[in-house]
Amino acid sequence: MTTGEILWALRADCPIPSRLAPHTDQVQEWLLDLLPTLDLPLDDTALHRLSRGAFARYAGRLYPAATEADLRVLTALFTWFFLVDDACDGPDRLTSEQIRALRDGTLAVLHDGPRSPHPGLTGPLRQLLVLAWREPHQRMPARWRLRFANAVARHLDGTWQEAVNKETGHRPGVSEYVELRRSTSAAEASYPLVEFAYGRQVPDPVYHHPLLREIAHVGNDLLSWYNDLASLDRDRATAGGHNLVLAIEGELGVSSAEAVELAAGRWRESMRRFVALRAAVPSFGPALDEAVSDHLDGVGYAVRGTIDWTVESARYPAATVQPTSGA
Repeated sequence: MTTGEILWALRADCPIPSRLAPHTDQVQEWLLDLLPTLDLPLDDTALHRLSRGAFARYAGRLYPAATEADLRVLTALFTWFFLVDDACDGPDRLTSEQIRALRDGTLAVLHDGPRSPHPGLTGPLRQLLVLAWREPHQRMPARWRLRFANAVARHLDGTWQEAVNKETGHRPGVSEYVELRRSTSAAEASYPLVEFAYGRQVPDPVYHHPLLREIAHVGNDLLSWYNDLASLDRDRATAGGHNLVLAIEGELGVSSAEAVELAAGRWRESMRRFVALRAAVPSFGPALDEAVSDHLDGVGYAVRGTIDWTVESARYPAATVQPTSGA
């Protein structure tokens, strides 16, 4: 099977239901009107690529019950993450020192608000983050803001570590890569946003309950590894071995086709585990069960939403053509 065929087969094997916010198209139009106002260093081709990336559809798949106003906030945040990813992972990528400065500047905004200038975060990226963060900063309690900021810090720390690895020529083995990928994916930053979108808070002791943390980790693995399969061709040229398939190839000395099949097998095993763990979640009491259910659904939609968005976004050409076999 080709990588594209495997991606569609895994999509068919995903038991999580597919959902999409009803006002996604309107929010996508809003985003396209917004981007030129930010003075991003983008020519028409780059703007067209961002448009075809369909970031509002990604946010709409992860938070299908969000209001249109909140979906705008979420879409702006998602766009910020993707612009940071492009800046850190492309051929003209930021150095590890620049990524560390970007992290510090980002945390200054998240912790202290928009009136906290920092040389590590300037220009359009700062404008977009300040715009996207205004509503959560005003509306959400301090402990939630800290939870989100800590997740973003872990993401940028992982991005920094990957940059260091590339600069030193270090190619991670499978276990090392899996742990690092949990940071670089930014999935952990998407989970607190469920509470922003739906308004029900999960207390810290419940949010960090071992079973809920394990579900979050497995969900993170599922969406990250699916992304690795979709971006494999690009990652061969730019990722310095930071891709599950490439890590398997390097550690086991197998062919690319074998490594792809092994990665797909690992994904299927983790999906079975995800379903079993989700079924084992106990009741936390009538005052909390609705919020916990929202959180767990959010983790599931992050997996399914990533899959659906991947096969419809022009960001991953290998995944967008459905095999004629219908796999």
